Amino acid sequence: MLRSAVRWTGAVALAAALAFSAVTAQPSSAGPGLRFEVSFPSSVHATPIDGRVFVILSKTATPEPRLQIEGYDGDAPFFGADVEGLRPGQWTVVGDTDDGYPYLHLQDLPAGDYYVQPLLSVYTTFHRADGHVVQMHMDQWEGQRFAISPGNLYGTPQKIHVDGGVKARTIRLTLDQVIPPLGVPPDTAWVKHVRFESPLLSKFWGHPIFIGATILLPKGYDTNQAVRYPVNYEQGHFSRRAPGGFGEPVTLPPGAGDRLRARVQEQQAFEEAWKSNGYPRMLYVTFQTPTPYYDDSYAVDSPNSGPYGQAITQELIPYIDAHFRTIAQPWARVVSGGSTGGWESLALQIFHPEFFGGTYSYCPDPVDFHGFQIVNIYDWPNAWFRQTGGITVPLPGMRDTTGVVLNTMQQEMHYERARGNKGRSGEQWDVWEATYGPLGDNGYFKPLIDPQTGAIDPQVAAYWRDHMDLTRYLETHWSEVGPQLAGKLHIWVGDMDTYYLNNAVHILDAYLSTTTNPPYGGSIMYGPRQPHCWAGPLPLAERLQGMAQDIAAHAPRTADLDWWPER
Repeated sequence: MLRSAVRWTGAVALAAALAFSAVTAQPSSAGPGLRFEVSFPSSVHATPIDGRVFVILSKTATPEPRLQIEGYDGDAPFFGADVEGLRPGQWTVVGDTDDGYPYLHLQDLPAGDYYVQPLLSVYTTFHRADGHVVQMHMDQWEGQRFAISPGNLYGTPQKIHVDGGVKARTIRLTLDQVIPPLGVPPDTAWVKHVRFESPLLSKFWGHPIFIGATILLPKGYDTNQAVRYPVNYEQGHFSRRAPGGFGEPVTLPPGAGDRLRARVQEQQAFEEAWKSNGYPRMLYVTFQTPTPYYDDSYAVDSPNSGPYGQAITQELIPYIDAHFRTIAQPWARVVSGGSTGGWESLALQIFHPEFFGGTYSYCPDPVDFHGFQIVNIYDWPNAWFRQTGGITVPLPGMRDTTGVVLNTMQQEMHYERARGNKGRSGEQWDVWEATYGPLGDNGYFKPLIDPQTGAIDPQVAAYWRDHMDLTRYLETHWSEVGPQLAGKLHIWVGDMDTYYLNNAVHILDAYLSTTTNPPYGGSIMYGPRQPHCWAGPLPLAERLQGMAQDIAAHAPRTADLDWWPER
């Protein structure tokens, strides 16, 4: 699920969402005369650039405005425009016809003082194996975060005053800096990093595509050379930090709340348990599979994103098996993850039932598209509004645990449209459409939801159903995959999930409870009044210990269990 949820605060009245412009319009605004001209010198980039130029405004100078635009809170309004072949010294315009967020257009920007900063997200041209040529942001292993992506250009923030009225005004901004390469995390005695070019993905994209993993080794790995170990492959958003935050300095900011304190305590307890003598020995692995669409691949094959499911099961995991002392058997190979990773862990297990020995999914992205967040994509004509009697009701996108709405579906998609068109926002709805949907005639995905109106395309919805709806897949394939999945599916979700993800889990639960020959034999737990991303009542150390116990319980009688210290 969405990466920047921690920054989304504040309640949005549902009635105000009847028209997005009504949410954002202000009595005194910049008017139709304001525009920005943006350029870069040859000293920072000597050749023409294809990409998207952003102008970001903020009431505060720290952090830089470019670092304030991840999320729906709208604290730093921004506006974006595509550029093709923009030459050094050539000026391009970000004006009133360009998309913005939370204000649709520059003329809606309230008058006042702002710190303004330009940013240019550089696009790469991909000559794909399917014959399509597309331009997208090539992830530089920053996780599709344009504001920190190496090679992107940005300018020094400057303070401006935006007047109200209709007087024309042009403000010039210079992209005079280049974001430098990111540092590579060093290996330690406990933590190892791997990264290599994927032949499968590079062939699909017509460009080198790299995948990798971060591996936390168990206690005694270097000294017990004869022992092989099971593996937990945890799915989730792009990060090169150690699994579980192992080895990271733990600091609490002043005024830290109870939830942050609890997370820090959980991390400390996990590290202590991992280093202890009585804890099960296993490898704990996280993947890095960023795509030109998102910070993570969703771990499946897609006509838009490429064969990431094959890359993981045929390249990445075999690479780890070959370079580390794993037990390369399905019973000793489990998957876990939350949110995006929750869906991925289920999809990997369900689509590869004989490859993995169990899945532990927390707050998974929608597992049944009758409940895609709040939207029923099969039976509803629009993802933004519902007709209730004689009134039009906006559909919510987020809520808190008391039910207060934090944003709407329409606002979520306006945010992504301002971040990039043709699915190039690097954000959540675009990667869902790229992963679950069909290929469009232009080489980008064919949209499920009209970005201008919210209308749902029923033909695209049918494609989603037949290819990526996990409940639908189990319903139509249970006789085939059920015997391999029995006892392997475990899900936890809060019943007040921030994105309404519990709705889809209930639908999957209802189907699984009817299965026979065999019954599914797994577990689903709901957390009363718990938000996204509730991972069950047990802390990380105990969850991993439970996975190890399940692995040991399902090991063949002849299997060597030297990795299990308390057998």
